[in-house]
Amino acid sequence: MIERIDGHCHYWTLQRGDYGWLTSDAADLQPIYRDFGAAEMRPLAEAAGIAKRILVQAAPTEAETQFLLDQGRDDKAVAGVVGWVDLSSTDSVATLDRFAADPLFKGVRPMLQDLDDPDWIATRPHLDAIAALKRLGLRFDALVMPQHLQALGRFVEAHPELPVVIDHAAKPAFAASADDPRHGMWRFGMAELSGHTQVYCKLSGLLTELPAERRATSKAAAEALHPAICSLLDWFGPDRLIWGSDWPVLTLANPFAFWDEVTGRLLDGLGQRERMAILGGTAARFYGIEGGRA
Repeated sequence: MIERIDGHCHYWTLQRGDYGWLTSDAADLQPIYRDFGAAEMRPLAEAAGIAKRILVQAAPTEAETQFLLDQGRDDKAVAGVVGWVDLSSTDSVATLDRFAADPLFKGVRPMLQDLDDPDWIATRPHLDAIAALKRLGLRFDALVMPQHLQALGRFVEAHPELPVVIDHAAKPAFAASADDPRHGMWRFGMAELSGHTQVYCKLSGLLTELPAERRATSKAAAEALHPAICSLLDWFGPDRLIWGSDWPVLTLANPFAFWDEVTGRLLDGLGQRERMAILGGTAARFYGIEGGRA
């Protein structure tokens, strides 16, 4: 029986002081302006039948990556950590070697959506750093939005040996008007990227992109997300789709259990094998955790 895996969640401690996006004066983020960790996550995951989780960076610092690795040693449900290094620097090669000595370290995520240059991923990473990712068997999480997909495509074409996963399905612009150009960017970019077999996609972070009225109930949320999920299934198939909660950011929209209920509705038409691939099997294969923590 394949175990359920949360392929994308976060722990943080505010006193660490390196979460530049999470500040006391950001009114819309006040519900998550506090510490989150294993003690709160454990009952939520157990209620949903989720056995393992992947912790993903939330600060662009090596110190936070080490913090997550330390958290993973204490929380036995953590099967992997996706951290941060400065891929534009040759110094990152030594850092990657050091982090990769820890079997919990599975990959890296530059915070592309927060960078001023939408072409950063195609132009700025140092080739030695990317070579180190490949040599060490690491993965690349792409935190992107529709406007970054063209550049991500160029990066993927240049590095076909590097496993890549698109976080939060590249944040479709659900709240935008029908004529917003991001809709076309998203459909074209995701379809093109799905043609590269090393590219995967996470079903995560979607509720926070929906307007509040479209997620008032789990039925309404599932109906709103259904067209996008159908497209992602057509493009990537269940064997390249990874379910994640994006907790605790998720709670800005709805509770953990709500997203779990919406997920059940969205995957209801799939067979057992396909559902379990999305809910755990694909994450285990992508992040290399089939045999447990190792």
